Amino acid sequence: MSTASTATTTSGRIAPASPDRPRPRLDWRLRFAALSLIWGFSFLLIKVGTEGYAPFQVTLGRLVFGTAVLAAAMAVRRERLPRGARTWGHLTVAAFLLNALPFSLFAYAELTIPSTLAGICNATSPLWGMALSLVALSEDRPTRVRVAGLGLGFLGVLTVLGAWQGFHGLDATGTALALFASLSYPVGWIYVRRTLAGTGGSHLSMTGAQLLLATVQLAVVTPLFTTLPTRVSVVPLLAIAALGALGTGLAVLLQYGLVAEVGPTTAQMVTYFIPVIATAAGVALLGESLTWSTPVGAVIVLTGAALTQVRPKPRRSPQT
Repeated sequence: MSTASTATTTSGRIAPASPDRPRPRLDWRLRFAALSLIWGFSFLLIKVGTEGYAPFQVTLGRLVFGTAVLAAAMAVRRERLPRGARTWGHLTVAAFLLNALPFSLFAYAELTIPSTLAGICNATSPLWGMALSLVALSEDRPTRVRVAGLGLGFLGVLTVLGAWQGFHGLDATGTALALFASLSYPVGWIYVRRTLAGTGGSHLSMTGAQLLLATVQLAVVTPLFTTLPTRVSVVPLLAIAALGALGTGLAVLLQYGLVAEVGPTTAQMVTYFIPVIATAAGVALLGESLTWSTPVGAVIVLTGAALTQVRPKPRRSPQT
């Protein structure tokens, strides 16, 4: 899901693959497929988790398990946490915008909307990012193709929601929470790009610190708004553990490796597979209903999102 894009943007720079670095044992295409499956199934795991625990508890558990995986990876690679109060201050904001807030919003959203719809709402992040970057990033200039993609993408959202039927049968609050969660990601990315670019920390250490801070934030909030469950629900607990260890921890490591090997553009293509897998998982394993407008709208959303990522070709300088 879009959450793990933090791994590619937190430090503001991409570490190119070193020619001296040993080639990974597993082909990058297989790791790309694994990442797509992990993030695609994340929405199903959120749904199962909320069947036994409060949304804040689901998010806290997710962050605890995810942080544990990154802490283990940092120990193996002998990575240290970043230094400097200013860096930690910016990471605190990034942790809220990229982890604590969207994770919690998706968990609350899936109390009332199907996981399929949550997965499709997640795919709107590139659309929100395109719209925000036009305002916040002066170097990100609009083009006709990208603006057309923006309009097409939001037309796809209206198709998914069945706007011509007056959004009949959808929970407006849950849908709004999922869309707001998707908006939180590009807001966080822009903040990171403006404040943490060039800090010098590795992607792993910066993202590990970010998840640690998000865990602390949820550890403070969760007791204030929830009570301890009266019994331990095993299946939802296992879903939360998988969501954190795989969907947050391992997924970040996979994406970190993909970005280093094949570049951020190819690695971020995983975004377009997530709603497809989320929809298939929700229908096949949770028995969620699917009308024609959902897959059709999802295709329109993904097409629009892809168009917003098209960059104009650099102009050639005139030869003299």
